[in-house]
Amino acid sequence: MLTHDLLHALPKTDLHVHLDGSLRIESLIEMAQERGVSLPSNSPDGLRELVFKPSYESLGEYLAGFALTGAVLQDAESLERSAYELALDNLAENVCYIEVRFAPQLHMGPKMNMEQVVRAVADGLERAKREHAQKPAVIDGTLPPFHYGLILCAMRMFEPGFSAWFAEFYTALGESKPNKLYAEAAEQLARGAVRLRNAGLPIVAFDLAGHEAGHPAVHYKAAFLHAHRHFLARTIHAGEAYGPESIYQAIAECHADRIGHGYHLFSADLLADPGVKDPQAYCEDLAQYLADRRTTIEVCITSNMQTNPSIGDVRNHAFRKMLDHKLSATLCTDNRLVSHTTVTREYGIAVQAFDMTPKQLKNTIVYGFKRSFFPGNYRDKRAYVRQCMARYEAVIAEHTAAQS
Repeated sequence: MLTHDLLHALPKTDLHVHLDGSLRIESLIEMAQERGVSLPSNSPDGLRELVFKPSYESLGEYLAGFALTGAVLQDAESLERSAYELALDNLAENVCYIEVRFAPQLHMGPKMNMEQVVRAVADGLERAKREHAQKPAVIDGTLPPFHYGLILCAMRMFEPGFSAWFAEFYTALGESKPNKLYAEAAEQLARGAVRLRNAGLPIVAFDLAGHEAGHPAVHYKAAFLHAHRHFLARTIHAGEAYGPESIYQAIAECHADRIGHGYHLFSADLLADPGVKDPQAYCEDLAQYLADRRTTIEVCITSNMQTNPSIGDVRNHAFRKMLDHKLSATLCTDNRLVSHTTVTREYGIAVQAFDMTPKQLKNTIVYGFKRSFFPGNYRDKRAYVRQCMARYEAVIAEHTAAQS
């Protein structure tokens, strides 16, 4: 039986977790007080009631909390602390590999340039990695070591007044066409990501996040082409708030290796291209294309349920069809704070809602390890995956013996 305790004990990954959406709520309050940032409440219960709710009426309400977390993450100390605590929270539930994503341009300003932002996040994760490596169970090989990668997010758009860096960028260029500026900002970030990756920082991929509708991925094609040409992996938020065409653009126009969310992969009713004569066939062909190439989908069930209340019952979530189509899909949190979730919780929801078999569970976890943008070479990655799956089998064996 796939119990909570078993799911908690199994080695896992989180390939889609936003730093600014995953702060500890107590740390947010403390850092806000230290920095003079006003919050709607200074108690965890108050913030959960007013901002970080169990459910949301819309994507806009869901995103409101990011203005608060972003306001405190404007210096190296807060970034380093938040990254460190995020790693510890994952390790506490046996998530031994994570790819932390964030948008450096939301944290850049008078206090920090891009390299300082990225380095602060890396420092926090590295501190947790060193501490974990000293545990006796890691030293003797019982537990896998902790590894991580950084994914830098370009933004489809910038909220007015939220990014000090973008305000300066906008003023300096004197440009009256925001969409062009967003594309130029994305390309600048891609160039910086490649440069810092080449300088030794653990940047493993480039991403595109933000409001999907009205900001198609193809507008940011130049940024992703630069990443592609310099062997920097790509993942794109697509099919979260827009239809299958968004996913197609991500892979066909922007060379995406993975898809963030992908919820609307099978939403034939959302196809807008009048040239598509058979929307259902289009979705099936697209799913087959993803399956053939093992293009992994980073599924975030709780987040999708919160930002798209029309889903209703979790059993209606598209992950059911992804399993049926045998797609490479793995479960992620998206935002641990904003979505009130953990990796273990996401697996628990999926196991119960979709009656996952042990084989489906193992495949979903394996996809997380195998399709990760591991920061080492391929031989090191293979060795790490084998180590993690050996631990997986040991946990299963221990659980089976305890049940007999």
